[in-house]
Amino acid sequence: MLEFFGLKEKPFSKTPDPRFIYLSDKHKEALARMEYGAEEKEIIVITGEIGCGKTTLSRKLLDELDEERFYPVVIINPRGSAGNFLRNVVKLFSKREPKYYKKDLLEQIYEILYNFYEKNITPVLIIDEAQLISHKEVFEEIRLITNFQMDDENLISIILLGQPELKQKLKRGNWEAFRQRVGFFYHIGPLDEQDTFKYLEHRFKVAGGTYMPFSEEASKVIHNTSKGIPRVINHLAQNALLIAFEKGNKYIDKEIAIESAHEFNEWS
Repeated sequence: MLEFFGLKEKPFSKTPDPRFIYLSDKHKEALARMEYGAEEKEIIVITGEIGCGKTTLSRKLLDELDEERFYPVVIINPRGSAGNFLRNVVKLFSKREPKYYKKDLLEQIYEILYNFYEKNITPVLIIDEAQLISHKEVFEEIRLITNFQMDDENLISIILLGQPELKQKLKRGNWEAFRQRVGFFYHIGPLDEQDTFKYLEHRFKVAGGTYMPFSEEASKVIHNTSKGIPRVINHLAQNALLIAFEKGNKYIDKEIAIESAHEFNEWS
């Protein structure tokens, strides 16, 4: 199929490859806030629906950060106790064996962060799927870590990525102490109709395509069905390519897009 469309690789893969990211205005703003948070050593909270591109955006950030000035790490499964969270931080930022007791762990983390400070390197902790944090104590430890300072300067940047329920969780009254430490909140909305067309075109060309196979009418069907969520757009677009390939068509028209949408709706 790739050869049929003149492609070198799959254009609508599910893997979060930063080469394929399409930066809508919303994604540009989210990335800018993440970069600001890294620079200013702030806590940044980015939310968005499932499949809106949060993880891919974090991979883009990893590519953008100067490796001589930043040391970014990612926690992809933040479930568990506060103690496990602190041990994770020690393991990710150093080769040290984590201590057992909380007091010792916090001292250990301070030493690690101070070592980065002496080397003029900013450690950046990215917590993906942060809505899965189930213990209030974990948010408290995140807040305490940001208390580590030198000359009124924080020693670490922390970026939380999560689904909308993360935002709702942090709105509750008993999270006030943590909320006050957050530098920026930002919610990534869905792609609009125009961005959906540009998204399809961008990913197809990054994969090696030399033309735009999706008509405007087909793009509109994909946008309406996906509600502008990139992960769903990928599924619909990939399925549309398969249908077009089976029909021997190099272009996806409205009818093929509708057929792809019907197949998607049968399983969703």
